[in-house]
Amino acid sequence: MTEPTLHYVACDDPQGGHRMAYWQWGGAHSAHVVVCVHGLTRQGRDFDVLAQAIVARAGGNVRVVCPDAVGRGQSDWLRDPALYQVPVYAGDMVALLAQLHREQPIGTLDYLGTSMGGLIGLVLAGHKQLPLPRPIRRFILNDVGPTIEAAAIQRIAAYVGQGGRHATVQAAADAMWAISTSFGPHTPEQWLSLSQHMVVPAAGRSADGARKVEAEDAGTGEAGPFLLHYDPAIAVALRAITPEAAAQGGAVMWSLYDAIEANTLVTRGAQSDLLSRETALAMTQRVPRAVLAEFEGVGHAPTFVDPAQVSAVTSFLFD
Repeated sequence: MTEPTLHYVACDDPQGGHRMAYWQWGGAHSAHVVVCVHGLTRQGRDFDVLAQAIVARAGGNVRVVCPDAVGRGQSDWLRDPALYQVPVYAGDMVALLAQLHREQPIGTLDYLGTSMGGLIGLVLAGHKQLPLPRPIRRFILNDVGPTIEAAAIQRIAAYVGQGGRHATVQAAADAMWAISTSFGPHTPEQWLSLSQHMVVPAAGRSADGARKVEAEDAGTGEAGPFLLHYDPAIAVALRAITPEAAAQGGAVMWSLYDAIEANTLVTRGAQSDLLSRETALAMTQRVPRAVLAEFEGVGHAPTFVDPAQVSAVTSFLFD
């Protein structure tokens, strides 16, 4: 299986609801579900390499589900930018899991979240009152924790929503690499593969951000110019975070983290500016079944393209 299938789930919000897209790999009738959720400005196709490796390791008997969080990729854009926050994203994931469970009952549920996706996962794994079809069995937090370094938030806020227009996919890839070198070494081919799903043809986007050609992406050879896939307004809530709000949010996230019962893997870029080593080590001490894996030469955040990073995940899920 070299390409995933695209699906949608209807989600609630105060403005009348929205659709969230998700990409599915593997066996559609498998009871083992692995959900992989991306970072702030990314989208579900980030996990193509990892998803295929998980499917191969499971002999095809797994569903790997990679959503495009609302405002990104093939998903709708929200009418109210203030709603681009973790509680809304977590509600969308609950709706997604309910739909997956209706289609094929979930027997085993695992979750991987990168950065923002990890914060969403903290809500799902730590909030015991959420109506999940199954408790999360194995939980992977990729380069994020309850405490986030303020300098990293400032760095990210400086570029979110500033994507511009690009004549070619390669030009867009080059521009993204300039702000993404912390992802660690990638070959030009690897980076272009990641980047082609990060842009959409300007002609293929409607006024509200919805894609006109839903199943296509920039890799099809459609003419430019190209725009970044996400709603620039995702920056609104990020830039509204005050130091006081960040401290309060951190306290809430630690309480959620302390309630986790799943076996937990914390993955960290050894040069990460968002997840400090001090916080990562504290995470292994506060949750008994938490272990830490660090990747040298990588900052924020590991992309799970490198074989060593992929192996850390597949071993944790299946060994």
